[in-house]
Amino acid sequence: MTSTLDKSAFDTPGRGRGLLDVFRYRYLLRLLIGKTTSLRYRNSVLGWLWSYVRPTVQFLVYFLVMGQILDMHGRVEAYPIYLFSGLVVVNLFNEAIGSTTRSIVDNKALVRKIYLPRELFPISAVVGSFVHFLPQLAVLLIVCLLFGWVPSFASVGLVLAGLAIVTTFVLGVGLLFAAINVRFRDAQNFIEIIRTVATWSSPIMYTWVMVYDHSHRFPWIFHIFMSNPITVAVELFHEAMWSPVVAPAARIGWDPDFGWHAIAAVGGIVVVTLIGQFVFRRFERTFAQDL
Repeated sequence: MTSTLDKSAFDTPGRGRGLLDVFRYRYLLRLLIGKTTSLRYRNSVLGWLWSYVRPTVQFLVYFLVMGQILDMHGRVEAYPIYLFSGLVVVNLFNEAIGSTTRSIVDNKALVRKIYLPRELFPISAVVGSFVHFLPQLAVLLIVCLLFGWVPSFASVGLVLAGLAIVTTFVLGVGLLFAAINVRFRDAQNFIEIIRTVATWSSPIMYTWVMVYDHSHRFPWIFHIFMSNPITVAVELFHEAMWSPVVAPAARIGWDPDFGWHAIAAVGGIVVVTLIGQFVFRRFERTFAQDL
């Protein structure tokens, strides 16, 4: 009897359609996300409380140094809100970029034994980082409400836009470094540098106006600074969470070319994602051997 089995799907074993395969393997993605979130604080005494403790300590250190010692508290009204609303964005990026870079190596047992779209691992790492980011966002919302913040459609839209920018940007960068990290473990050390740069090169402890005033002789530096997707996301959060709780005269507002900077940031995200997917697809052929 002649077999009617369609063997076309087996012509190229171990190869998929990249990020498009995520929609076909949604069930596996949910399993990986559950594994990521459940194992994070396994055998930990404080458990999920660490999601509150670490950002709180980080905020207090920055607030004491920048707010009190360097007197940013007197130069920026409602500085705690300004600082924390930018800090949560950078924390999301730093957490997600570290998790995505380690995502393939941390799941080497699965990569060696079975085939599934390797992109599921970085995506699950990004989603897992977002889940652990939610407690920080909840604390920020509560503090803003205490300062008199009233939610609006505009503020919710700005927050969602900022989150979309951060998560898509970190996914593109994460695909790139997750693949490189399998073969060259130096990528994890390089990521630590990126996390440090991301913290200090975004206007969370200072304002974009200060950068503008110090870069008037070299305006291209300011344009590069403001075209950083993390900077754009931070400014969206500032406009959504901080501006409504301060007097109109104390608001900083958008930089004059923010629209163009936002477009440049989105364009950069598209380019980084395409490059990350291309490199990931090239390197994934030898993931099992390199691990």
